[in-house]
Amino acid sequence: MKRFIDTHRDAYGVEPICKVLPIVPSTDYRHAARVADPERRSARAKRDEALCGEIRRVWDDNFQVDGARKLRRALHRDGEQAARCSVERLMARMGLRGVVRGKAVKATIAEQDADCPLDHVKRQFPGEFRVERPNRLWVSDFTDVSTWQGFVDVAFVIDAYARRIVG
Repeated sequence: MKRFIDTHRDAYGVEPICKVLPIVPSTDYRHAARVADPERRSARAKRDEALCGEIRRVWDDNFQVDGARKLRRALHRDGEQAARCSVERLMARMGLRGVVRGKAVKATIAEQDADCPLDHVKRQFPGEFRVERPNRLWVSDFTDVSTWQGFVDVAFVIDAYARRIVG
């Protein structure tokens, strides 16, 4: 909203814009005063500015790999008290991230135009209906399992009558 007011202030003035928007004109004037004189900023804004410099220094000293929890502990060791949520918030604002171990999981993206197999179960899964005899209805599912070498796809075929894996 501040950007909108600044863009249109010469054409319409601050008070008419604030009448249309749900803001009080004093909010705009207070913000302008804080921008002009940094000493008028809130204590939190001043603290955040000082903490941002410390976070950047510690993050660079630790090879830019630490996340918010380790960074907070390093700040505490250096005598700088900061809450974890504050470190997370300021890291996000500065665009800093810790290194994430492992590989990113890529989910399967279904093709919208592909034909889907017929639904013989009619969305009534085993437990919600009765099957008269074995090998009459099989249901299947697959999942990804994380291993030390990476992800492995595992598929199951279950006999709905016996409720046992058959393949």
